[in-house]
Amino acid sequence: MSQDTKVKTTESSPPAPSKTRKSLPVLDPSGDYYYWWLNTMVFPVMYNLIILVCRACFPDLQHGYLVAWLVLDYTSDLLYLLDIVVRFHTGFLEQGILVVDKGRISSRYVRTWSFLLDLASLMPTDVVYVRLGPHTPTLRLNRFLRAPRLFEAFDRTETRTAYPNAFRIAKLMLYIFVVIHWNSCLYFALSRYLGFGRDTWVYPGPAQPGFERLRRQYLYSFYFSTLILTTVGDTPPPAREEEYFFMVGDFLLAVMGFATIMGSMSSVIYNMNTADAAFYPDHALVKKYMKLQHVNHKLERRVIDWYQHLQINKKITNEVAILQHLPERLRAEVAVSVHLTILSQVQIFQNCEASLLEELVLKLQPQTYSPGEYVCRKGDIGREMYIIREGQLAVVADDGITQYAVLGAGLYFGEISIINIKGNMSGNRRTANIKSIGYSDLFCLSKEDLREVLSEYPQAQTVMEGKGREILLKMNKLDVNAEAAEIALQEATESRLRGLDQQLDDLQTKFARLLAELESSALKIAYRVERLEWQTREWPMPEDLAEADDEGEPGEGTSKDEEGRATQEGPPGPE
Repeated sequence: MSQDTKVKTTESSPPAPSKTRKSLPVLDPSGDYYYWWLNTMVFPVMYNLIILVCRACFPDLQHGYLVAWLVLDYTSDLLYLLDIVVRFHTGFLEQGILVVDKGRISSRYVRTWSFLLDLASLMPTDVVYVRLGPHTPTLRLNRFLRAPRLFEAFDRTETRTAYPNAFRIAKLMLYIFVVIHWNSCLYFALSRYLGFGRDTWVYPGPAQPGFERLRRQYLYSFYFSTLILTTVGDTPPPAREEEYFFMVGDFLLAVMGFATIMGSMSSVIYNMNTADAAFYPDHALVKKYMKLQHVNHKLERRVIDWYQHLQINKKITNEVAILQHLPERLRAEVAVSVHLTILSQVQIFQNCEASLLEELVLKLQPQTYSPGEYVCRKGDIGREMYIIREGQLAVVADDGITQYAVLGAGLYFGEISIINIKGNMSGNRRTANIKSIGYSDLFCLSKEDLREVLSEYPQAQTVMEGKGREILLKMNKLDVNAEAAEIALQEATESRLRGLDQQLDDLQTKFARLLAELESSALKIAYRVERLEWQTREWPMPEDLAEADDEGEPGEGTSKDEEGRATQEGPPGPE
């Protein structure tokens, strides 16, 4: 085989398949996967914070379940190790963009205190078991250094949960339990150090019936610690210096805990009141106003019932104020997801641009009407249109009793009155009486808001006027002659306006020309004045002429010759 053949064979052989290595994805710190991993890390951290101290202070608990503790210990260590791996694969934001470069993520993580704490929490202190034995759980106290992950998980849950105030209370109760638990463990350890049953303050001796059991040991210590920290019961007086120090430290801790609890509960109550005030209008001011103005009892009862209906049924009337802190586009998306379906049911808004509907959704104002309350009366000037969200409305006669029709959820009325349609026989007046049968929730869209939005969408305004005209034709409420007259009047007016605009443009042109001529004349006059100043600057003054006559009498001919030469030379021209 020749060398050329060998080359061709080598070139035609398929390339060897490359081995692709799958790497772990980069987690978004605000994503769901990272959030659920934080919740997973709550269990090993809470295990070490609660069980480890208990095992160190209650020897019977440590000796009785040694195998279970070893399995749980090394399971928590495995989760700690996986947490470090997750940290190396958790991105961060730089100028608002998630960084997914693992090299930059790693270099940033190893330069933080979190990395040092994570390494310290995983130091293999268990190797000392070989010398001291496996019954020394205090060697694993460095696992407490992973507690910041617990606080981070709590913060994320508080921002995500639908009941943040309830979660704050539950978190506070958990902190209180952990403090009392630690204190009870320290109390039992101190009692064991001083000797069980030596005095009335320490834990009773195991010789007493029942006090040798592990459950009784923990419950008694927890009860005694609760009495000290809450200062709600009588405790035996301390007899030794160690006991005095322990009691003083617990009293100081109780004072600080009481202040923390009061502050946290006050914050929760304030947040709840603030949320209620943001969602529902303040009825206390209205009630006080009605009392001061001596409003009749029947009307006052109706107002109170209206407020009560809003609060009981969670009706929101000030959505704009609630969403005002969101960015404009995000606020529009929230409003669209809530109200766009209702707005798209209105006939005149169908087939409109999506951006127009988004603008209109932000203008919808929720309103709630009480039973028997009129939404509009016949002959009123129509300044709004209404969309029924929930409830029933009746079209009634002038007597307010006879019902012609009943309007339900999803229907609308008043849409023609907010569009100035030429030839509308009813003008902008309401043509019917509409009254709420029960409590009714409506969306209101004012004429001013619609006009403001349509000013940016002239084509949509033309389409909506055409749809409104079709509706009036079906209802036989469109005067074609009046429409033609209005159109002719509008065209004549627009023609006159165009003529006035042309005349105004001509006047502006003439004025600009006159102004330019005036500026040119002013420059010419200024030049001539300056030239005259230069010509008169060398003229002799009268006093100088008199002196020259007195001095020049003997040589009169010479002076006349010089004067003639000066006259012929003339004044110097302007520079």
